[in-house]
Amino acid sequence: MGSVRWAFPCGAWRPCRQEWLLAARLVQPEEKDRIGQFVFARDAKAALAGRLLIRKLIAEKLCIPWNEIHLQRTSKGKPFLANNEFSIYSNYSFNVSHQGDYAVLAAEPELQVGIDIMKTNLPGSSSIPNFFRIMKRQFTETEWGVIKSMSNEWMQLDMFHRHWETRLDDYHHIAVALGKQEGFGQKHSDVCCMEPNEPQFTLLTFEDLVASGIPVTPEDSAYWDNFCSKQETPVKQNSHSRYECL
Repeated sequence: MGSVRWAFPCGAWRPCRQEWLLAARLVQPEEKDRIGQFVFARDAKAALAGRLLIRKLIAEKLCIPWNEIHLQRTSKGKPFLANNEFSIYSNYSFNVSHQGDYAVLAAEPELQVGIDIMKTNLPGSSSIPNFFRIMKRQFTETEWGVIKSMSNEWMQLDMFHRHWETRLDDYHHIAVALGKQEGFGQKHSDVCCMEPNEPQFTLLTFEDLVASGIPVTPEDSAYWDNFCSKQETPVKQNSHSRYECL
């Protein structure tokens, strides 16, 4: 099975009718209904991509037929494989997250894994050094030493967010991925890992995402009409942004 790190650029995905209806057929009915209730197209795309990432993982890494996969959520919202006959895989942990332009997945055998993605922008109209001055009381001198030991201001800001997130979340395992985005609507130029011993993130296409898919539900043409009625979430263009996964 092994470690898995996948990322899908859902923000740049502009599904045609055939793609959207196929994707909708590849998830459970209750998932499809929940996704259809999103107000904005960006949120619907991200949520659908997240479910497809999970089903692709289970189908290809655990060799469970796509249409036999049954997913449920814990009380905290974390997805898990609910098929009793496949309880031998209960130690294979996975999680997904999405924000901005990406949906990401991390999976580990024998380890509990959590993942969260954050788009780090310049802090308003402030410079990074001034932002750090305002936030000085939030960390110890030792923590600030680690943050400011990074080689440039963007990496320092990423490290700041890593410290901030790990204060809020007690993950057993942390996967970190960093990448640059040169502007809204442009492709992610790199998906890499800050920690040298961590698995690299693989950027998937839509064809990759559905390659092992077997339809779970019949085609519903009204689902395309529902999607077309949604507006994209307004996003302010920013030529200085990065993504960090925790």
